[in-house]
Amino acid sequence: MACIKLKKLEEYLQGVDGFEKPKILLEQYVTPSHIASVMLYTIQTKYNDIENKLVADLGCGCGMLSIGSFLLGATHTVGFDIDPDALEIFRANVTEMELPGVDSVNCDVVADLSSETSKWRKAFDSVLMNPPFGTKKNAGMDMKFLVSGFKLARTAVYSLHKTSTRDFIQRKATELGAKAEVFATLRYNLDSSYKFHKKTTVDIEVDCWRFDVSNIDKLEN
Repeated sequence: MACIKLKKLEEYLQGVDGFEKPKILLEQYVTPSHIASVMLYTIQTKYNDIENKLVADLGCGCGMLSIGSFLLGATHTVGFDIDPDALEIFRANVTEMELPGVDSVNCDVVADLSSETSKWRKAFDSVLMNPPFGTKKNAGMDMKFLVSGFKLARTAVYSLHKTSTRDFIQRKATELGAKAEVFATLRYNLDSSYKFHKKTTVDIEVDCWRFDVSNIDKLEN
């Protein structure tokens, strides 16, 4: 069950402000409110992994998944991002919506959170992310985000990845000891955000993944 309806959740998330000047090297795109709401609502109603849980959002950007998780009843959500400008918008969104249980941390998701000494190791019930897809100069960044997520989560990691990479993601997750499944496939309508974009929008097919990490005791760096 969910504490609010899907339609109402999407309405709330439509009010989340996005990036003012997205940074191409960080592959900054706002997760569309429709995709975020469907993803989060399914996570809660199918797996019960949000309500009354401690939730982390890796590469949180302006806070779409963090805010949505709290609206669905998370006890507390913490967003992590390397970009202080994005976190400034994140905090403004949280203040505007008066959400006392949503915090953010400025850090390098890959370098800081994957460390053996990180205070966040196994600190969260669920970890959510819409990671960089690993294009441009960030090849492999999506998998690095996943490894960090696996180290923070006690129960499950949820992530968005291009459908075209499904076989690769499945294989890597198995190698890392996680039980992986695609629970939804959605069309990601990517708005033109950068000068090199020649089309107004581009549709990308994305998989919503659930990685059961409850049986992973330790991951090597």
